[in-house]
Amino acid sequence: MPAIDRMRRVCITGGAGFLGSNLAERLSAAGVEVVIVDRPRGRRKRASDSRRSRHIRRVEGDVLDPAVLEHAIDGCDWIFHLQANADVRTGLEHPRRDLERSTLATANVLEAMRARGVKRVMFASSAAVYGEPKVVPTPEDAPFPLQTSLYGASKLAGEGLLAAYANGCGFTALICRFVSILGEGYSHGHLLDFYCALTQDPTRLHVLGDGRQRKSYVYVQDAIAAILTAIERHHREPGAHIYNVGTDETSTVADSARLVAAHLSLSPKIEYGGGRRGWQGDNPLLQLDTTRIRALGWQPRLTIREAIVRTLEWLDANEHIWWEHSNRGAIHGRPFDANPAAAKARA
Repeated sequence: MPAIDRMRRVCITGGAGFLGSNLAERLSAAGVEVVIVDRPRGRRKRASDSRRSRHIRRVEGDVLDPAVLEHAIDGCDWIFHLQANADVRTGLEHPRRDLERSTLATANVLEAMRARGVKRVMFASSAAVYGEPKVVPTPEDAPFPLQTSLYGASKLAGEGLLAAYANGCGFTALICRFVSILGEGYSHGHLLDFYCALTQDPTRLHVLGDGRQRKSYVYVQDAIAAILTAIERHHREPGAHIYNVGTDETSTVADSARLVAAHLSLSPKIEYGGGRRGWQGDNPLLQLDTTRIRALGWQPRLTIREAIVRTLEWLDANEHIWWEHSNRGAIHGRPFDANPAAAKARA
């Protein structure tokens, strides 16, 4: 019997976000009761759409509030702890965000589990925990170098807490170290930055770094399939179980810029900021060894290029995402006043 068929009720922290809303839809479609925990300002249209399912209930609150967590997870088979501060670039400008929204939030989840007797947790970790590794593709047991971002350090601290609770409390802790995730619901990352920038000014695009940063990505539905595959393997197995999740291929940031421009039928002048890194913590070469998760029978369905195309098509159809992103000042600190059709017309 697949593990998802054994789930009656689960809780997803950060369930209104990109990965969380997709996971909520996947589980609710299988008849699982899903409780989403997220702050009111974390609400997005996609999460709102997913909550139309009769199997999804939202608890508006903060994961830093133990009472909110204990109420939300009561009676759950699994906790999917996805909530975190996702803004890697500004980590040093706001260092408490990673400490509070990632590390302390994870500690709260684990304490709530102990208080309510919930034994199984899946944690969304990141390839950022590897810093700039000497071994590429990087396996799960690679030696950790010095951490290069507060985001990566906070995720690694969270992993340590999960392992300790799994050992001390008999929890089943599934840790997935994801590369960047793409697909429907995408709301943060350089593809969105490029899309918004070109929609605002179709004649030029500024790219942080030299554009040769080489990254791996994974399609969101493939990421969810990896989670469920690992849960099937470890559903009743206490301890901490760690898996890399990503594709075997890589793509440069310059490749992404060109794909976004081509998708919008634009030919902008692309300007590079220079340097091997776009910001502190930007790994110039990121590729994970995914042998361990593939040995369980998982493999990605979409290539990086296919995942990028799906993402851009979704952005075309969801104007509110790039409108909101641009008006937050993400693009040049100026309000947004255009759309893809207008950008093509002006080019």
